[in-house]
Amino acid sequence: MQEIPSRVLVEAMVRADGTVDCGDLYAVAGILGMTDQQVRLSIKRLVTDGRFVQEGRGRKATLRATTETRRSIEPDIEFVRLMYQQDRGEAPWDGMWHLAGFAIPEQERPARDALRETIVRLGGAPVQGGLYASANAWEELIEAEAARLGVQAHLTLLTSRDLRIGGEADAQALVRGLWPLDEIAERHTRLIEVAAERLTRLRTDLPEAERLTIVIELAAEFTHAMEPDPLLPPELLPQPWPGTKARDLVAQCWAQVLSKPHHNTPRLFEVYIDAARPITA
Repeated sequence: MQEIPSRVLVEAMVRADGTVDCGDLYAVAGILGMTDQQVRLSIKRLVTDGRFVQEGRGRKATLRATTETRRSIEPDIEFVRLMYQQDRGEAPWDGMWHLAGFAIPEQERPARDALRETIVRLGGAPVQGGLYASANAWEELIEAEAARLGVQAHLTLLTSRDLRIGGEADAQALVRGLWPLDEIAERHTRLIEVAAERLTRLRTDLPEAERLTIVIELAAEFTHAMEPDPLLPPELLPQPWPGTKARDLVAQCWAQVLSKPHHNTPRLFEVYIDAARPITA
């Protein structure tokens, strides 16, 4: 399992109403091998940093996420929706490459670094200095970030059906050269193993603390697998692609969790299940 920092645990347990039940938080932390002292220190830091407001003390306390915290931890539902649409064959590739280039002066280096991080997070792969490629439309998102950073004048966006790199024009060959597919596939394979085991457990009658723990573990593994995934269309990937099976198993886990509604179910799972449905029955 991915090691789950106590801060990540707290944020992952935020419910639909923006609160965290500290009794459940301590119970889940204990199952994950965290000490009460770790949890107390994490809560103290989060409150001091203005991320949460604490009401009450100890295990009977409630943490209330601030507006900014709720905004920052809300899963990006559009990306979740896209990955499942691709898996179901509902978002076929149109053959278009999307490219973004920038040449931002050194005196604006923080903005340059921030824009680069956004492009990479959106799945962009470097083609050459300051030029990145994606198989998915991303123009609105990149333009919005460039505007926020004040560097729109240094940004170039274009699309092409004729991308050649070093004389190579075959789309699947370009993908193999641009993205680390083996590493991405390994993460998905690991997610398959974890999700399959957790799905078996979720189909049994588990105490609520254990179900919540599985929710957090799945969220951590899902994030670990999906963060470096550029969400390439299936037409560009080797088949069978392990990401498809991994996401299907996780969606089944989400559905299993929500088949037994509980007031402490984290908000992130409600968002996920709204964007996905199991590919198999």
